[in-house]
Parts: sequence; structure tokens; C-alpha cells
Amino acid sequence: ASSTAHKQQDINHLLDKIYEDTKYPDLQEIAKNFNPLGDTSMYNDQGAAAEVLMKELNDHRLLEQHHWYSLFNARQREEALMLFAVLNQCKVWYCFRNNAAYFREQMNEGEFVYALYVGVIHSKLGDGIVLPPLYEITPHMFTNSEVIDKAYSAKMTQKAGTFNVSFTGTKKNKEQRVAYFGEDIGMNIHHVTWHMDFPFWWQDSYGNHLDRKGELFFWVHHQLTARFDFERLSNWLDPVDELHWDRIIREGFAPLTSYKYGGEFPVRPDNIHFEDVDGVAHVHDMEITENRIYEAIDHGYITATDGHTIDIRQPKGIELLGDIIESSMYSPNAQYYGSLHNTAHVMLGRQGDPHGKFNLPPGVMEHFETATRDPSFFRLHKYMDNIFKKHTDSFPPYTHDDLEFAGMAVDGVAIDGELITFFDEFQYSLINAVDSGESIEDVEINARVHRLNHKEFTYKITVSNSIGSDHLATFRIFLCPIEDNNGITLTLDKERWLCIELDKFFQKVPSGTHTIHRSSKDSSVTVPDMPSFHSLKEQADNAVNGGSDLDLSAYERSCGIPERMLLPKSKPEGMEFNLFVAVTDGDKDTEGHNGDHDHGGTHAQCGVHGEAYPDNRPLGYPLERRIPDERVFDGVPNIKHVVVKIVHHP
Repeated sequence: ASSTAHKQQDINHLLDKIYEDTKYPDLQEIAKNFNPLGDTSMYNDQGAAAEVLMKELNDHRLLEQHHWYSLFNARQREEALMLFAVLNQCKVWYCFRNNAAYFREQMNEGEFVYALYVGVIHSKLGDGIVLPPLYEITPHMFTNSEVIDKAYSAKMTQKAGTFNVSFTGTKKNKEQRVAYFGEDIGMNIHHVTWHMDFPFWWQDSYGNHLDRKGELFFWVHHQLTARFDFERLSNWLDPVDELHWDRIIREGFAPLTSYKYGGEFPVRPDNIHFEDVDGVAHVHDMEITENRIYEAIDHGYITATDGHTIDIRQPKGIELLGDIIESSMYSPNAQYYGSLHNTAHVMLGRQGDPHGKFNLPPGVMEHFETATRDPSFFRLHKYMDNIFKKHTDSFPPYTHDDLEFAGMAVDGVAIDGELITFFDEFQYSLINAVDSGESIEDVEINARVHRLNHKEFTYKITVSNSIGSDHLATFRIFLCPIEDNNGITLTLDKERWLCIELDKFFQKVPSGTHTIHRSSKDSSVTVPDMPSFHSLKEQADNAVNGGSDLDLSAYERSCGIPERMLLPKSKPEGMEFNLFVAVTDGDKDTEGHNGDHDHGGTHAQCGVHGEAYPDNRPLGYPLERRIPDERVFDGVPNIKHVVVKIVHHP
């Protein structure tokens, strides 16, 4: 059995300089001499998946190297998943590593990286491995062309350099004010990793069921959109408007980035009408799909492939709705309900060249790594979000009895420390963006980006437990806007849909009155900064050479909002927000889940790997249903809200 340190070292070596032949002698040896079908006892499926991939390889049907790759391209996705299937069937690590080393030299680099990442995430063999940050493995996807050009120049002239990455656009473009959010490399990683943790192509035959995937699809994108609106509010902008198939797309987008192979990312001009995209869909098809989904919400049921109806006016309804809107393999009737979300991404990505006249590569919307850079990403998700809202609005509002946790009261909520945001600087390596030559040494080349950050703070929540014994409670913390961009006070019903989740945790509350302290660093919504590729290589090499093992468990999940972006930017003069704390019955919330309930990590929006989602309540509870009468909330002792002020230090 390989130690975690050895596994980490293998993954580091496999991903090093991904566009070039491997330089590590052991991997070279494997790539040359390994036969994936030599010993089929190392696979759970006796080599069936390896046989499929080898046949495609020998028949020269695989995409060549040095070519762009997009998950939304059906054939390219099929090839990447063939490799994933091989890795996923491995019983032991040497099978995983050897196949990866062999196919690294045979397959397209983009397909290989994708298959390796989802392989490590979903295979039991990948436990304990930290995947290097993608912005250092495929830097072209995260860095504008100007900086990449400077990196090449630095390499050619052998002069080390650190280059500033500026956000796309100019001050003439209002969207420029919030580019720091959509172009944040940490936010990009959260988005791409969520879609690797919960892929739309996942079938349970790969190993396990992904619990509440459809509902998490709704919640994660709802939260991204709500957070984007908070940033807009912080920059004197109105909330994002939804897209309509029959209206013009107001905001164009010039990505100013290029593929490593395949040329520039296409530009989309301002004020264009949606056009049919050859080989993808007609605009009219999208409208029909949308109408069928709205019809299902109005009827309260969806029709399965065999014609029987499935009720969606029940707690699991939103799960099914998420499955048909994204259109994952979990959709009960993809033929009828189509694939609204995935097709819309491609439709938007292709609007620069809808008929393939100029043979342009895929647009930024056709990659989860780059999608949030385009302001239309948030327009698209506001449109999806409104479909989900229509569904949740069809449920009766919660009553006082639904919300009350008898015997538990929140007496006070306070913040220890000030809520202050600022921009900091962060560097990442561009060494994998440039090519190596025989006799040319690597020089240090970095990109420098500005990132939103905040000072650490602590919640102090005073709770009275009169139940008479220790009781498990779930603490749910939300931040909600008080006013809209015009200074008009929002009703609770308007406000609740715009709230962002700050934390959710489970804790035993002893009898009597106690103050619970919870650091912002411990939030189950966020992830810390990932170690750099260089540091992962160093730590793994030291552990292997020193014979010690490696514990990087704090960084095992890359899915989660970056810790430093927990709070919205706000304004220099400060902005006031409502901080909502709801304490609910932990025994009911976690019924059927074992363990100590300290799930750590980022379970709020990313679940727990290979396990059921740790909370039985609907995501967003208790703010996910309409609130026609605010008095219901005012009279519930276990829910409290206080006004807090966030100040931005420019």
C-alpha cells in the first residue's frame, strides 16, 4: 500500500508541465512499458473499461494532444470519462498511477487533467491527496493573455518576473467594478470543483449515490448569484437581471485570455439577440424546454420516461427539479425536459460564432473554470434561480410551530471584532504556462492578483437551554441586505431570497444559559487558501525522503467559497446588514446520520464525500419559503437577527 506522501508525490509528478512529455524517469519507464491490459486482476471490472479505451486508442479515434478541450463537447467528455472509468475501476494505487502515467503520454492534456482530477476525487484510492490548484496546472484558463506573453518573454530572456494581472475591461464598463468577484481565482476553483464533486454525467454505477445533488445544484448557484448581488450592492449597482431567450443580451464580454492551444477565447459584442447555434440547439427549443419545466412546477409533478408522474410538491421536489434543470443523469426524463442549464452554457459560449463560420474555439461559458468571468453567467443563473423560486413559492409558508425549537432561545448575537474588508495581493506560479527547452533553465515567473479579504472575527451567540439536559443544536447563520440599491427598505420576504449563508454548524448546548463562540475561520461554507503546487511538491518530497507521512487533510476539499470572501466587500463608509441566527433541533436535523457531527470542511454547500448530506432540513432553511407575514418570525425565540456593519478599507 502506498503512503499518502507517495501518492501525493505521484500526482504532483503526473501534473507537472502537463503539456510536455514527463521528465520523471519512473513515469517515463511506465509510459513506455506498461500495458493496461497486461494484468486485468488489478481492476474491479476485470479490465472492461481499459479494453474500451485501448480500442479507441489503437483505432486512432482519440483527440490529439495540443488541442483545446471542453467538458461540454460530447465526444471530448466521452473520452475523458473513458479514462476516468479505467482509474475508477482500479483496486490498488499502482494500477491508478500506472494507467495515469501511460495515458498521460497518449491522450489530450485537457482530457487527462479532467479525468485525473475527478478520478482522485471519487476513487477511494484518492483519499488524503490534495489536488494542486488548477490555476497553476493550466494557467491559461485563469490568466489574461498579456501576462502569459510576459511570462514567455521572461522565460526566453531568462529573467525572472512577477506580473500584475488586471481585471478585464475599463471604467467605461460598469461591470468592471465587480470583476474582482467573477474573476477571482479562488471563486473559479470553487465553481469548477463543485462541478467535479457533483458532475452532471455521474451515474451511480460509478460507485455511489451523490446525495441531494439536484438540490445542491440549486443552492450553490443560488448562493453564487446572491453573493454577486451583494458585491453589486457594495459597488452602487442594481442586482443582476435575468436573461431572456427573446430579448437582447445587453452585456458583451471580451475575455482577453487565450487557450494554450486553439487561439483566443471568443469575444461577444454588446446588445446581440440570441441566435440558433448549429449542432447545439435552436432558441425556440430552449423556450419549449423552459415552458415544460414551468408546466411541471404549476402542475406540481414531473412526468417520468415511462409516463408515470412524480410529485414535486414535497421536500424532495427541489432535488428532482435540480436534476431536470441542470439535466444530470439523475433526470427522470431528459428526453422531455431537455438540458436547460448545460445547453444554455453552450448557447451563450457560442454567440460570438453561432454558425461556426470562423471556426472559433469554445467560449468562456463552455468551461466551469472560466464561466464566472462572463457577467452573463450570473444573468443565466438568475434566470435559473427564478425558476427554482417559483417552485419554492408554491409551498405554504412556515408557521410559528414549524419554526419553534421548544426550550431553546437565542438571547443575544454579537460580533467579537470589527467586520472589515480589504484587498490583498496573492501570487501564483506561471511556470506551467510556458514551454521547456533542453538546455533552458526554469526561471521563477509569477502572476500577482488582487483579492478580496476580510479580518477574522468571532460570532458570540448566547443561548438558553431550558430542555433540562444537553441537547444537540444546529446553528444557521445568514447575512441579509436591509436596503436595495436605491435605499428602499426591503420586506423580509424580499430580503430572505437575497441572503448569503455564512455558516452552519452542529453543537451540544448544555442546560442553562451559555455563550457559544465560533470563529469565521471555521465556517462550513468556506475553504482556506490551497497550498501552491511548489509547496505541495516540497512537502511530499520531504515526507517521502524523510520516511514520514503527510497530513494535508485541511486542504483535501477545494470545493467551497474562499475563506477570505466570506463577507461582501461593502463600502468605505460602511453598510448595514441583518445577521440572522436560527438555532434548530439538532437531533431532528441529523436523525439517521452517525458520527460526532463535526463534519469540518465545507459540508454546507459541498456535502460530505461519499456520505449523505449531514442536515435533513431543506437547504436555506428557514429562509427558503415565502414569508407573507413577518410577525411569524418575530415571535420565535430560537431565531434572532441583529444589525451589523461591514466597512471596506480601500
